[in-house]
Amino acid sequence: MNEAEAVLVVEDDKKRAEICAILSRLGVKVDARKKRPKSTQAAELRRLKKELAFHLQRSREIEEAYDTTLENFMAALDLRDVETFGHSKTVARYTYVLAEAMGLRDPRALDSVRKGALLHDAGKMAIPDSILKKPGPLDPKEWEIVRRHPALGYGLVRDVKLIREVGDIILYHHERYDGTGYPKGLKGEEIPLVARIFAVADTLDAVTSHRPYRRPRDFRTARRELEANAGRQFDPAIVDVFRGLDLAVWEKIRFETTRILPPFDDPRIASPVR
Repeated sequence: MNEAEAVLVVEDDKKRAEICAILSRLGVKVDARKKRPKSTQAAELRRLKKELAFHLQRSREIEEAYDTTLENFMAALDLRDVETFGHSKTVARYTYVLAEAMGLRDPRALDSVRKGALLHDAGKMAIPDSILKKPGPLDPKEWEIVRRHPALGYGLVRDVKLIREVGDIILYHHERYDGTGYPKGLKGEEIPLVARIFAVADTLDAVTSHRPYRRPRDFRTARRELEANAGRQFDPAIVDVFRGLDLAVWEKIRFETTRILPPFDDPRIASPVR
């Protein structure tokens, strides 16, 4: 028979002795010890709280540095493709707000949605400038190369072990509700919800952003375009939720996150000091 063992913590000396005697007769090995003074317990608790606060602060600082790095990386990538500084940051904010309106409440999932939206075009770093910045229409071979960027972007982040929502947005952000999108031609609810949400946010930004070939259009125009393509390009339920939100919400986000960069030959830009 295995020997039983117990740790006995009793404040009263007499009770402790009585319990030890009973347990000993039953063959239980007893380690009887007094409770630590309350002052010692309080000091230990203060120390643990202080350590926890320190580690939480360090964790927040690391997370903020990580977010800033992601934002700066994507801002630099945006400049290869569009003249609007902050495209990825704007779309990330749009997607976060729309995801909340769709009922997503878990802070961790919402943060992953934001990160996925921020990184959605990461795969474009592998697309040559000759294609990405081509002024005219792309030929079929060039278009085939461009269509690889969701899978390329997903491949870049897959090994980082980011949460699923991040990868779902990167890989599926060009799928269409009617099944005519890419890379997999998913249809309807086969497309992950976060990617369907992102598709609405991305088009909202595209319509209202400056492009070399056209001026930005207003948010009412963007809403009409989303409504016209509900059921084809976009999930109708998400478009309905978008319609229920005040356009001022999106205008405020755009004001806070974007600015148009002047051309490099603009005389307002001072020449570098040599």
